[in-house]
Amino acid sequence: MKLGSKYTHQYSFSQNDVNLFAQVTGDINPLHLNEEYAEKTIFKTRIMHGFLSASVFSKVFGTLFPGEGCIYLEQNLKFLQPMFCNTLYNAIFEVIEIKPKNNIAVVNTLIKDLKNITTIEGNAVIKF
Repeated sequence: MKLGSKYTHQYSFSQNDVNLFAQVTGDINPLHLNEEYAEKTIFKTRIMHGFLSASVFSKVFGTLFPGEGCIYLEQNLKFLQPMFCNTLYNAIFEVIEIKPKNNIAVVNTLIKDLKNITTIEGNAVIKF
């Protein structure tokens, strides 16, 4: 981990992933699961759970950047736009602070759609 290091990971989730997330968490809000219900909302279709959408941060930190052995200490999030199944998104990471004494990094975390619209933004603190 170095100050200014950047990493991008492209991903999407399916409706089956959303259904499994709902089952595991107990968040069975019909906005995520029932198309007929969701059509009557401001979104006009089902949307993904915010925390499922942001769970990619945990995957990347633990397996890709910096990877194995990383400890996720903190995360703040702002959910700015709805996210949809079977849609590609880019999770974007940038190291904005390093505390070398403790091997701690503060990482800017963003999710953007392919039109470059930010859907989620925040910062993470990790130990590497």
